This record gives sequence, structure tokens and C-alpha cells, in this order.
Amino acid sequence: MATEKSHNWKFFKSGNLVQVCLESGKDLINLDKLDPKLWSAMMCPLTNMEFDAKTLEYLDTDGDKRIKIPEIIVAVKWACSILKDPNSLLKPQENLPLSEIDDSVAEGKQLLESAKQILKNLGKGEETSISMADLADTKKIFAATAFNGDGVITAESWLEEAVGKYIFDATSCVGTVQDRSGKPGINLELLDNFLAECKNYFEWYQSSKSDDIMFAGDASSSLYGFYSEVKVKIEDYFTRCKLVSFDKRYEQVGQILEAEYVAILKKSLSGNATELKDMPLALASDKAVLPMYEHTNPAWAGALVKFAENVSAQIVGEGKTLSESQWNTIKAKIAPYEAWVNSKKGASVEKLGIARVEEILKCGLDKEVKSLIERDKSLEPQFKVISTVDKLVRYYKYLYLLLNNFVAFSDFYCPDKKAIFQAGTLYMDGRSCELCVKVDDIAGHSSMAASSNIFLAYCKCIKKGTNESINIVAGFTDGESDDLIVGRNGIFVDRNGTYWDAVINKVIDHPISIRQAFWSPYRRLGKMINEQIEKFASSKDKDITASISASVDNASKTAQTAGTAATAQPVSAFDVGKFAGIFAAIGLALAALGSAVASIVSAFLSLLWWQMPLAVLGVLLVISGPSMLLTAMRLRKRSLGGILNANGWAINTKAGISITMGKSMTSIATLPKNSETTYSHPYGESKKLWKTLLVILVIAIAWMLFFCKSTSCPISSYIKTNICGEAAVK
Repeated sequence: MATEKSHNWKFFKSGNLVQVCLESGKDLINLDKLDPKLWSAMMCPLTNMEFDAKTLEYLDTDGDKRIKIPEIIVAVKWACSILKDPNSLLKPQENLPLSEIDDSVAEGKQLLESAKQILKNLGKGEETSISMADLADTKKIFAATAFNGDGVITAESWLEEAVGKYIFDATSCVGTVQDRSGKPGINLELLDNFLAECKNYFEWYQSSKSDDIMFAGDASSSLYGFYSEVKVKIEDYFTRCKLVSFDKRYEQVGQILEAEYVAILKKSLSGNATELKDMPLALASDKAVLPMYEHTNPAWAGALVKFAENVSAQIVGEGKTLSESQWNTIKAKIAPYEAWVNSKKGASVEKLGIARVEEILKCGLDKEVKSLIERDKSLEPQFKVISTVDKLVRYYKYLYLLLNNFVAFSDFYCPDKKAIFQAGTLYMDGRSCELCVKVDDIAGHSSMAASSNIFLAYCKCIKKGTNESINIVAGFTDGESDDLIVGRNGIFVDRNGTYWDAVINKVIDHPISIRQAFWSPYRRLGKMINEQIEKFASSKDKDITASISASVDNASKTAQTAGTAATAQPVSAFDVGKFAGIFAAIGLALAALGSAVASIVSAFLSLLWWQMPLAVLGVLLVISGPSMLLTAMRLRKRSLGGILNANGWAINTKAGISITMGKSMTSIATLPKNSETTYSHPYGESKKLWKTLLVILVIAIAWMLFFCKSTSCPISSYIKTNICGEAAVK
């Protein structure tokens, strides 16, 4: 379809991000006119997304494992040109109706014919739509036909026995290639290789017809086998004999070897022991005569006897020994045959036998098989388009979904949908986190993701029963972070509903909520006081322990000096005077604290009743206000960009997450509506009467202080004058 010269775009704002609305087929057709700076993303990876992997492969035309803006535009343009109505992409279905394919264009007509052929092969010729399920198993699609356009012929595809046997022999010798049906077959390259191997083997075999080569006629092959088995060891023996004649010191070396021989004899040996096979055939001597039946190495005795009876006896005559000159005669006799064997060609077809190889070269079936391969190859354009049908069906279902997570982040900012990068839901610490993204490298991801200003918990998730594991990063955007520590366990539920055991192994700390910021100063104060009390108690405990230990040591020494004296010395009495200064200091501190509290209470009671809550609110704002303000400012900086950029995306904007959106991304556990709560518990605290009375007393005093201020209530006056007044004076 032709692209319009101008197009009016619509935009919406969400998460401080202005995004384009893709509401019609015209929007898709003119997508190439949209300024790339207005796209939410410029690039995304093929991994760690809840999206159809095959569709991503089709989109990645350059194979760099990244989807970029130009590739998106090309895909949209192509899909719109094949479909009669581009608006159908905005309402995708599982099945692509064949009526949606525009057969008025050449490619559309070809795709329509291909789709019908696929359905026919599957036995669904009457169907009016095609789905991904129909295209899922290409082997099944092509199983019903011998020709499928890949230039590969299988032995099972032909009923003619001779052709099938020919293909089977060829593939068993030179290998196979996989047919589109999934079966092993042969292509033109393998056929040419097979014919060349047969020709080479036949020519090589024919060159052996000379008597000089076939030293024993038809038995030459078996005799050569006996010869080659012991050739190296016989050469080794005669070389050792030459060393004995050359240098008598070799006998000393033999003594050293004798020590190794004794060590070998200490082991449990068999006739085929490696230690024995490495030793000579027999003991070397300057006579250079090899015994072949007696006094030979047991590991080689059998092979040596076969050589003597079959090879040596036929060439140099029977004998119990073999001299070096006889050995040289045997080598010279067998040398032509050995050279012929070493020049072998076409070894891959040798297992067929020379008779079958000759038959293959003369039968002429190679021409018929080649013709079948070429016929199959000629249909390649027709069947190659089947993958294009698959691409069209997938684009029809998934392309608009990708656009709403690439051109715009519509799905992410829609409460009822999930973006393709959201992997599932993490349940932990009484909360559910929807912002969960799969990651490959936690260390690499966390170094960049910290810029998102979101509290991030990296978890390793393991599926029970399979030990399959994945890594995710979960963004906590509401609640508190006190209990979100390394080692905390939870449950991760992926988009398929599969449960994974999750455990935190890294945390990036950022503010989570204003509620946490409100209580933060008081918690820090409480933590500081608790730490100081613990330090004070710990130091005093050490002092007391040291004092007791010293007293025990002194008492022990005194007892040892005094021996077993009849009467013990009286213990010295507690001296109050020594501790008078400490008691005085404590009293002054308590008095000062009481005076300060009394002054605050008096000032508070002097206010009018409506001023009191304002005063309390003011105090709270002074204490918690700065923390809340700072947190609010940091919460406004939270963004999705840091998390996605660290995962290989190229985001055009920060994609902010507001405070309200953060509450929806992380849900805190709440009781259902109309639920009932029972407080009776076998181990619960019993309600004492004194607690109720204490509450009533506090309420009564508060009423007298706050609401009897302007009256002449005697009880109120007495409390103000005798309690608060006296406390202030004191």
C-alpha cells in the first residue's frame, strides 16, 4: 500500500513519558515517518523477554541478536502489504484467515497458494484459516510428499527397490543430509562424492592384478594381515640384536631393564598386559635369530605363531626360528603389496565389496537419482515460501504486541496488561512484585540498573524437580525494606504459572515509600538508643565478670595461704558512701529530664484545644518532614530505563514510575472485604482488667486536661497546680 505524504499522530502521556498511540492501520503504514526520537525504544535484545522467539528471529534480519527500528519498520511494511486490511493487525487472532491474504499482489498470491498446500498436506484442505500450530512441525508438513524443494532424496521415499538400495548404499558410505521431512537423504554433492569414491576404489583395486603385487594370490590380503601385526616388533628385535653386537655395554642396560622386569612380575599379569606388549618379542643376542615358537613374549606368542605358520613358512620355508636375512626376504616379497595397500583410494566404499562397487558403476542408476534430485530442487521456490507463510502468521498475531512494547510502552503503563519484559510475579515479605525482569549476569546488570532509583532485589530462582535455574531482578516500589535482605526466601511465579523457589542474593538499596520515610527518623533514633544500651550493658557485664573473677582469684589465694583455718573472715559490709556520687549524678539526670518533660507538658497544656493537634502535627513534620520530602523527590526519579538498558535495550526515555504506579506494581497484603477476624488464640495474651482500667484513666485525665481548661473543674485544677506545677518547680 502507498504511504501517505502526511499523517496526523496522536499521543498520550503516562509516567512522564509522551508516547504515540497506534490506533489504526494508517498509523502502522506511516510508522516510518514517526521521528525515531519519539519511539520509546530504539533497540531490544532477543532474550529475556516473554515473547515468541521465532517471531524475533524473523525480525532480526541481520542476525546480530538485536531488534532495531529499521527492522521493525520493514516488518510492518511487509505485513501491511500482504494483508488486505492493515487494521486486522490491531486485532490479532490465533488463526490467520486465508481471506485476509491479499492475492491481488504476486507475493500475496504465492503465500495464499502455499498456505493452502500446507493445509492440504496436513489433511485440512477444507480449512479457511491457518495457525502456528499447523506450521509447528515442518517434518509433518513435508512427510506426505517425496519432493519438497530442498534437493534431498531419501531412500524411504521411493518404492522402487533398486533406487532405494542405491541411495541407502550411498548414504551409508559418504554420509547423509537431513531432508525437510526430518529423514536422512542424499543431495547432489554427496551423490557426486559417492560416484567418485566408487570409481577411485575400482581403479585402485584393478591395479592389483599383477603377480608382483599379489604375492600369495587371493590369500595375499589375509597373509598381509598376519605380517603387519608383528612387523614393528620383529624390526625392534633385530635392532636390539644389532645393539648387542655393536656395544657390549648394552648388557648393563639389560640388567637395568631386568630390574623393571622383576617389578612387572610382582603384578597380576594377563597375556595381553600392556607392560608385556611393550617388551621385546624375545631376549636379544648377537646371533640375531628370532625364536618363533619357544622363549617368546607371551603377549606376542599367538601373533608370532600365525606369522610363522602362514607367512614365513610360505615365503622362506618352515622353521622354528627366523634369521635377519630371512626377514629381509619376507619384507622384499611383501613390499609391493604393502605399497599398493598404502596407496588405497575410495576407502569409504570398501565395505560394499568390489562386486557391489562394480555393479554400482555399471547399473546407471546414478543418472536416475541425479534426475530425482534436480526435480526436487526445481520445486525450491514453491516450498521455500512456506517459511514465509509462518512469518506472516506470526506477524499477524505478535507484531502489534511488539509495537506496544517498543514504539510505545502502552502495555507497561496499562494496569490490565504486562509488558513483554515482565517475567512474572515475585511473592515475598507479604508483597507481590509485578516488576520482575530476567537477567543473565547479575553483576553486570546491577552496575547499570542502580541508576533506576528503584529498590532492586536480585534473586536466583530454582524450579523444583528439574534444578533448572534463572536469575531475576525484582523492583519493590511500595512497603518497607527492613526485611528485604540477602538470603530472604520467596516464591516466583512466571508467566506460564510455573512456581520457582526464589532467594535474594543481592540488593540495591533505594527508598521504597513515603510511609517508610515517615518512620525512618524514629527507627534510627530507636536503633541508636538500643545500640548505646547494648554497649553500656555489655561493658558493665564485662566489668562485673572481671571483678567477680578477680575476687574469686583473691579468695582462692587467701584460702591457700590460710590453709584450712577454722573460721572464715567476715565479709566487708556494703559502703554506701562510695556510691553516693553515682546516686547523686543519676538523681540530677532524672530531675533534669523530669523538669524538661514537665516544661513541655505545661507548654502543651497552655495551648487552646484546637492548637494542640496542630502542635503535634508540627512536631511530627519537623522530625519526619525532611526525610519524607527527600524520599518523595527520589521516588519521582524512579524509572524503568536503568533496568532495561542494563539488559541490552536502548531506551529513548527514563520511562518514569510514579508513586501511584509504584503502589500498583507492588501490592501489600490486605484482608479481603467482609472478612472476620477472631482474636481468641490458645497462646494469645489474656486481657487483664487492669489494662482496661488504665485506658479509662488515661482518657479521663486527657478529658480533664483538654476540655476542662476553661472551667473551674477542681480535679483539673488540682492536676495542673499540684502535679504539673510541682514538677516544673522541682
